[in-house]
Amino acid sequence: MEEDLTHENGSCHTDKRKSHHSEKTKNSLISRLNRIEGQVRGIKGLIEKDTYCDDVLNQIASVQSALNGVGKLLLEHHMKSCVIERIQDGEDEVIDELLVTVKKLLK
Repeated sequence: MEEDLTHENGSCHTDKRKSHHSEKTKNSLISRLNRIEGQVRGIKGLIEKDTYCDDVLNQIASVQSALNGVGKLLLEHHMKSCVIERIQDGEDEVIDELLVTVKKLLK
């Protein structure tokens, strides 16, 4: 179960693990993910229609790029809010956590 990371002022802390995004950021992320979801359904349809492999692979590359964009946006927000605050609170282990996450994103 995830813990809540949000102070009353909307910033992060370690007692609980939940992020707080502005409505603008949240809506942007949801919009991007909805488009990606549609792209994935489209790829499934291409497979079902026996579409030429190269065309399907190009669509897969497009989805991967879009997901990378979402990841970069989330990573930036995380570093500028949660990570900075946890370091200021003396929780240096957040750096190791961040490094593990970045390694996963770079696979």
